[in-house]
Amino acid sequence: MLLLFAAAFSCQAQGLLSDSARVSLLTCAPSDEAVFTVYGHAALRVVDPVRKMDWVFNYGIFDFNGPGFVYRFAKGETDYRLGVNRFDDFLAEYELRGSGVTEQVLNLTPAERQRVWEALYVNAQPENAVYRYNFFFDNCATRPAAIIEKCVNGKVVYDYGRPDEKRPTFRQLINYYMRHQPWAIFGTELALGSPCDRTVRPHELLFLPPRLAAAFAKALIRTPGGEERPLVSATRQLAPDIQMEVTPTFFTPLLCGWIFFALFAALTFWEWRRKRHRRWPDILLFTLGGLAGCVVFFLAFISTHPATWPNWVLLWLHPLHLVGLLCMAVAGWRAARIYHVFNLCLLAVFFLGWPFLPQTFNPAFFPLAASFALRSAWSLAARRK
Repeated sequence: MLLLFAAAFSCQAQGLLSDSARVSLLTCAPSDEAVFTVYGHAALRVVDPVRKMDWVFNYGIFDFNGPGFVYRFAKGETDYRLGVNRFDDFLAEYELRGSGVTEQVLNLTPAERQRVWEALYVNAQPENAVYRYNFFFDNCATRPAAIIEKCVNGKVVYDYGRPDEKRPTFRQLINYYMRHQPWAIFGTELALGSPCDRTVRPHELLFLPPRLAAAFAKALIRTPGGEERPLVSATRQLAPDIQMEVTPTFFTPLLCGWIFFALFAALTFWEWRRKRHRRWPDILLFTLGGLAGCVVFFLAFISTHPATWPNWVLLWLHPLHLVGLLCMAVAGWRAARIYHVFNLCLLAVFFLGWPFLPQTFNPAFFPLAASFALRSAWSLAARRK
């Protein structure tokens, strides 16, 4: 079936588009179905009724079950590819999901449409279809924009609003689109460092499909001779956006963080009343912290993602907790005391410096970090008695 599909596409790709052809931007509304659908999707559609073809060029194809996908994604080496679908199949997928699909017919000349078609055809060849995905700077929305910008006769001029208008940061944008998934926000805020708190430049907003559609709606094509025309000639709603009811999450990261802290606080109080310090709570806590810290360390120092370093979360969640674990379990009290003093110093920098650090932290981080501070402080205090 795949070979027949490829053969049909290759056959229809030969020759020129007719005067009845059109090129459109398709924008699919965000959906809370999965983490990778909360930002929506964008693709380019090429229709030529004379040649009886209707293709969608989709730069968002990936294989989650591919070898080493999770590791490669974490390392920043995720490869996406350009897929070519029949329009009816593409639309049916998003109708089934309940995501609205909007078509913006682009106001292109026949020569510009032909250049877009040829560029997409070249990109769709097996030797060109795969590209190194980057969530912020090279994705399913930025690629269609780049194709159109390259193929028009002149320049695409966007309306970015007033120059003095306050623009959001990358973190604010992604948190807004994940607002119904607090645990996804928690995970991304662990992984993404201070580069995410940079203000988004106007053209960088196009990495989000809804922002791309909004920018196209107001954009103009300015020819070398100074003539201007709207980039979009018509807008159609192809599928309704069915808003699914979102069940609020009771056990949010913040609530769970305070429960976590309360458990260790109660345990510490119990030890204080009995004037006994037990090592197993420290071993459990610092094991969990050290393993999680290894993930954050990997993303910050080994991953090639552009937004994971520097990450000031490493002040409280780092692999050195595993060193502290060895000190507590094997090396003896003197080494453990040195580690607890070191840990409290790092945590003091985190708590006292967070208003001045160039990074926004999830509120759930504070009770979790306080758990480490509590156990280190109690370990030092108990040994002095």
